[in-house]
Amino acid sequence: MTKQMKRGPATRLTPVLAAALGGALVLTSCGSSGTGNDDGGSIGYVAEVADSSNAVAGGELTFGSYSFPRTLDPAETQAAGSTGGTEMAAIYDVLVKRDSRDGKFVPQLAETLDVDDDDMKWRMTLPEDATFSDGSPLDAAAVEWSMDRFGASYASGSQTWNHVVKSVETADDRTVEFQLNQPWQDFPVLLATGAGMIVAESSVNGDRFTPIGAGPFTVQNYAPDEALVLTAREDYHAGRPNLDKVRFVPTTSANMQLDSLRSGELDMAFMFRNPDAIAQVEQDGWAGYRDLQGQGAVAFINQREGRPGQDIRVRQAIALAIDPAIIDQRTFGGNNDSPVGAAMFPQGSPWHSDVDPLVVDPDAARALLDAAKADGYDGKLTYVTTAEPTAEAGALAAQAMLGAVGFDVTIDRASSVSDLIRKLYIVNDFDIARGGMSLVDEAPYLRLYDGLGSDSGDNASGYADPKMDSLLEELLNSQSEEASQGIIDKIQTQVNETVPYLVWAPAQIRVVWDERVQGAERSVDNIILLHRVWDNEA
Repeated sequence: MTKQMKRGPATRLTPVLAAALGGALVLTSCGSSGTGNDDGGSIGYVAEVADSSNAVAGGELTFGSYSFPRTLDPAETQAAGSTGGTEMAAIYDVLVKRDSRDGKFVPQLAETLDVDDDDMKWRMTLPEDATFSDGSPLDAAAVEWSMDRFGASYASGSQTWNHVVKSVETADDRTVEFQLNQPWQDFPVLLATGAGMIVAESSVNGDRFTPIGAGPFTVQNYAPDEALVLTAREDYHAGRPNLDKVRFVPTTSANMQLDSLRSGELDMAFMFRNPDAIAQVEQDGWAGYRDLQGQGAVAFINQREGRPGQDIRVRQAIALAIDPAIIDQRTFGGNNDSPVGAAMFPQGSPWHSDVDPLVVDPDAARALLDAAKADGYDGKLTYVTTAEPTAEAGALAAQAMLGAVGFDVTIDRASSVSDLIRKLYIVNDFDIARGGMSLVDEAPYLRLYDGLGSDSGDNASGYADPKMDSLLEELLNSQSEEASQGIIDKIQTQVNETVPYLVWAPAQIRVVWDERVQGAERSVDNIILLHRVWDNEA
């Protein structure tokens, strides 16, 4: 007996969670009735919905990317809306998407997705006669090859893939079977992100990569740091896209994006971590999608051998000394409604916990630091940041608050974002550094494991705690929303006690588009699917 996902309502999200998410994602006008939060808006679409039967073909769309992808290889570039996920989905499509109408996972490039009653074996069928843009068939063997390549990479999500998936097998030309190591009801989220972006084998020629996919568009021109131009595929398996061309361009800031939207240079843009600009977007009444992701602003504390953060008293003192509200006030002026706080999942998330996070307590911080100093610690810390103004302001605010309880903090300015990444993830040369680990509500295990798993390659802090590893395994194996919430409550408690990193604020996200843009569909991690977009004024 199997349970099946077809094109339409699906069964792979628990009913309670589906209702929570689905209620947050109903297409509405600006007065959205989705999940409320404290940022003055609701999670969900902000758009007037046109009748899709009136969709017309033709036209071009220019999209302002937040972080322009350096490569279009999903085995290298993280498949998230902020980092190239929308760009790659236009080329490769995704096997599964998250249906914004009811919060469920449904097939996109795939035709069906079934799961056995024990949630251990998933079976996917592919559409008949679907092809890559080079004319080669999108068959089960091609999917297996692409997924094996993804699993062998260092891509975001590949460790989870290898941990969860025991084998990928081809039952016939159109059927792929996934045998899991343990039940995981959120498995489809992997098929909606990097692993589900199927790359043609012809894409790889030695060290050279050419983006060849089975998605709705194909690459006309790609110049890193300049533009990515895509043209519609006449032979896309689901029918030719409405748009003739999509152009992605890099942008330097949310304020620049807003100016370009107002002038008509941009039709869509991905805004991230700029509460002031996002507040202006809301005030102006732009259409689009708004989201709030937990752990959008965090401070990593290096806990490796020889670092001050190896001592739990030092980590606790750091956490109790720094007030997230002051960080927000110094970085963005405190003149917006941006939510702040140390909760992993903020209000508005279906996973928001009743367990309170740590509360600022300078006296307790001073006492913990004094105890560590009595055992020989000199009180010195190095805070690594970039010279970007808001990052610099945050570093200076943290330096002042830590200094007030007795720390001696030196600020080390990385030469670029790339240099900061090198210091955090490659050479681990920092004591504290600000970053982000935006959580994915559709599958909370995904990013929690990245940041908290002792064997995770994305664990910048070097945090290793057997109890936390056990809790993460419990979350992975959870079979109900109620059970998952109880485990997340325990994870928040363990975070409070062991301080793997500091949580300062969730990330505000606003995907913005002109009101004439219709048919944009948001999927996992704010990847926007463009295969049915049309210009309502064409």
